[in-house]
Amino acid sequence: MELGMVGLGKMGANMANRLVRGGHRVVGYARSPDAVKAVVAFGAEGASSLTDLVGQLTPPRVVWLMVPSGQPVDDNIEALLALLKPGDILIDGGNSYYRDTLRRAQRIAPTGVQFLDVGTSGGIWGLAEGYSMMVGGDAALVARLAPLFQTLAPAADKGWGRVGPNGAGHFVKMVHNGIEYGLMQAYAEGFAIMGGKTDFSLDLTQISEIWRFGSVVRSWLLDLTASALHDNPTLAGVSPYVVDSGEGRWTVTEALDLNIPAPVITLALQSRLRSREADPFTEKLLAVMRNKFGGHEIRKE
Repeated sequence: MELGMVGLGKMGANMANRLVRGGHRVVGYARSPDAVKAVVAFGAEGASSLTDLVGQLTPPRVVWLMVPSGQPVDDNIEALLALLKPGDILIDGGNSYYRDTLRRAQRIAPTGVQFLDVGTSGGIWGLAEGYSMMVGGDAALVARLAPLFQTLAPAADKGWGRVGPNGAGHFVKMVHNGIEYGLMQAYAEGFAIMGGKTDFSLDLTQISEIWRFGSVVRSWLLDLTASALHDNPTLAGVSPYVVDSGEGRWTVTEALDLNIPAPVITLALQSRLRSREADPFTEKLLAVMRNKFGGHEIRKE
């Protein structure tokens, strides 16, 4: 099969690479000419614009977006709708908010262009390990594009599938990332507790390796944790500042809307927000309150 790939960041480029290795024809476009040159170097074809990309594809065309969520997705969709024809296929494989995806599906439907949302997980390891893909959209269309998903997935019959109509793919990926927040937080807290038990002089790198085999908490995240600790056991030089992509926030909002308690994911998100406070007002006010009612000492900066 052939497709156009729009957005050649690290993940998009790796996906294009895996597709080329799988025998598919890929035409890549990004705003950066260097990004286009990079994918051409491993066998993809390059485009100088969206118009050029669409012109190089054979109808019915397949165009896969791998651009940042939000306005970039809307901008690219509008530009592509002016170029695509009924029967062509547009895929959003980025981390879009599922409510935006529902809105976009309604916008696209009257044009005759077909639309899929593909929640994609795999990060920088996807090129070698394959990608997990949660697909939302028409079942017959998903079946038509199965060769693409089978090539990108860890195996033809593993790691991918249609999970529901438009919006479902990005919804499931949103919850996936929310769960990821909770798992990461639990590992981080557990290792911090062990590191704080100084009288045992625990070797955290050794423990992470022990847990990787046979333990009920073994996972790919633990594998990555073990690798990080092996490279830098004390995490020297690492700032305790944790960003979030937005999907944890969306998951918490959805839980509230559905009246479903999600304390672990919510607290994990809050911990990330707390990590970014260079001058935390909350703790300062707590210290002042303790001083006011109990005369407790206030430590000075």
